[in-house]
Amino acid sequence: MSDHLHPEGDKIAKIIASHGLCSRREAERWIDAGRITYLGTPLLDCAQRIKDVESIRVDGKPLPTKPKLSLWLYYKPKGVITSHKDPQGRPTLFDQVRHLGDHVISVGRLDYNSEGLIVLTNQGPMARLLELPATGIKRTYRVRVFGVLSPDDIAAIKDGVLIDGVQYQGADVVVEREEKSYQWLRMTLIEGKNREIRRLIEHFGGQVTRLIRTHYGPFSLGTLEPDQCVAVDPAFVERLCRELHADELL
Repeated sequence: MSDHLHPEGDKIAKIIASHGLCSRREAERWIDAGRITYLGTPLLDCAQRIKDVESIRVDGKPLPTKPKLSLWLYYKPKGVITSHKDPQGRPTLFDQVRHLGDHVISVGRLDYNSEGLIVLTNQGPMARLLELPATGIKRTYRVRVFGVLSPDDIAAIKDGVLIDGVQYQGADVVVEREEKSYQWLRMTLIEGKNREIRRLIEHFGGQVTRLIRTHYGPFSLGTLEPDQCVAVDPAFVERLCRELHADELL
């Protein structure tokens, strides 16, 4: 039974995230720190379910009104880190989209040297739903590889590969262009483990010299330019929620 249908209410971390204060993971840290109370008593169990949302307090304050679900598409440039803060002082994605408000959450990540499509939302449960492998959302990338992968290498990637004890599910791979010293590949994944494409390519002796995410599920990079951000049409957001059986997010 999914959380939103549970007769005892939703888990406290999910409730906090759905009100746009932070991600579910961050909410769990707030609970551990004793910042969340219910009927005046600190909540210390992240799994506790609550129906009376109006009696929840965060740092002594009631929850804000639940924001209307919004999604944005952002072209993350290379050299921007997908984080709220960076100890090294590098530019962060959330510095770039500060105009969207304080409670924007990225759906997944792209590493510092990668670029392309990042989906943003103002609701943690939506981000989590779009990230979960069980949802079956595909991610597509254009990948420039220094070195040429053989047909056998590509077949192995399609079948799934075990690298250093980590099992990578099969990925769809299409060779778009091939020269003597490099290839352009189009790769489509469902899981999207950390640095998955780079590790797969390196495992077969290649080196990724450019990595661009072009699609995330139904969303496309399209004509977006680096550092450009656009809102997703609300009617499309509504259709997507209904297709994912997540009407409670609307």
